[in-house]
Amino acid sequence: MKTFTAYVEWDPETNLYVGIVPGIPGAHTQGVTLDELQENLKEVLELCLEEYKGQVGDVLLLA
Repeated sequence: MKTFTAYVEWDPETNLYVGIVPGIPGAHTQGVTLDELQENLKEVLELCLEEYKGQVGDVLLLA
């Protein structure tokens, strides 16, 4: 299983946690709780990786 690093911060304007996975275009989401954010990040990461599967950039994204 691959491991990815996500950057997480609290947004006081929206009262939500916001997370991004650097290097994976489109891999960003938000959640009311850290648990919700973690689940949302997992889902969006799976969708992004499926989208880029088989493309030349796939190797660069996963390296």
